[in-house]
Amino acid sequence: MKNIVKIALTLFASISLLGSANAGELTVTGSAKATYSIVTGGTSDGSNSGKGLGISNEMAFGANGELENGWTWAYNLDLDVASGGTPDQDDSSLTLSTPYGTVGVFISEGGLNVDDSASASVYGRQTDLTITDGIVEGISIDSHNNIQYHTPAGLLPFGTTFKAAYSPSSTQADGQDVKSPAGAWDVYGNRAHAYQLTTSPVEGLTIYADYYTESDAGTSANPAVQELESGSLAASYTTGPVKVGISRTLRAPLILADSATATTPDATLMAADGSGNSDLARLYTTNKYSIAFNASENLSLSYEYEKSNRELIINGTESDIKASAIQAAYTMGGMTFAVSHGKVDNASYTANNDSQETLFAVAMAF
Repeated sequence: MKNIVKIALTLFASISLLGSANAGELTVTGSAKATYSIVTGGTSDGSNSGKGLGISNEMAFGANGELENGWTWAYNLDLDVASGGTPDQDDSSLTLSTPYGTVGVFISEGGLNVDDSASASVYGRQTDLTITDGIVEGISIDSHNNIQYHTPAGLLPFGTTFKAAYSPSSTQADGQDVKSPAGAWDVYGNRAHAYQLTTSPVEGLTIYADYYTESDAGTSANPAVQELESGSLAASYTTGPVKVGISRTLRAPLILADSATATTPDATLMAADGSGNSDLARLYTTNKYSIAFNASENLSLSYEYEKSNRELIINGTESDIKASAIQAAYTMGGMTFAVSHGKVDNASYTANNDSQETLFAVAMAF
């Protein structure tokens, strides 16, 4: 990883030595989406039931150009609506593409996890929709500011690409954005690393893999019993009008001891680490299966099933989250009309916390 960082810094420094940038191009792309959802069931107090209307939008502002030596650069900044309806500028990146590969700096951007890459759902996985499902999946490097290197196109056989990311200051709790350039070290780990491999050895088949880890967790008073890490393996296959997808994700949460000499997990620290591990889980395993069929040029149908298992450190009830959805999407130019009917059983790994959802959506791309 040190060599990757050196390559990235060297390539960025070369801009001033090898040429000046020509005038670039500005672009604005995005989407606007309106939804109507009907949710029934859920917890005993009915808090997960109801009907709701919503509108969301996201715009991406981009700029790109070419240096005199033929290298290209690109800048991206997203503008979307955060919780409460407040406009939010985030997810920015600056990349430099050369014959030797692409390097870039990513702020709350550049996720390399592939657990959703093989999904055939025509609108979205049920665990990405309205119902609060509480599923624990793979970790994404875009939770932290990071620098990346991507191999150039055509370097490896079968269209294979490799990407590596390094975050020098992953100092906030897992799952939270790090928007400052640096931060004080803490007990939850620093120096995050992520890797992604994509390859297509057979026509129609694409295989994905990723791995994420954080180092330097724990202190002398609360040593790390288990480091935080996750990884996924996924594959999708398309033949004619049919696409199938499958993925498997393993996530080992950070486990900290409650003293320098004991290996008993510290429940207080575990609850505060941002990964929802107050129940002291040692491993999460999530499997996903999906299939889609293009009934016509405009109409597509899909079905997806997900199952997530939580393995606890101590003896206790282990209720698997099970989610599924059948969906239809009709596209006309830049407009998509979608209908989804799905359910989530044992949300947040809680027995009988079951919900069903019917969702209608209209999305406009521009």
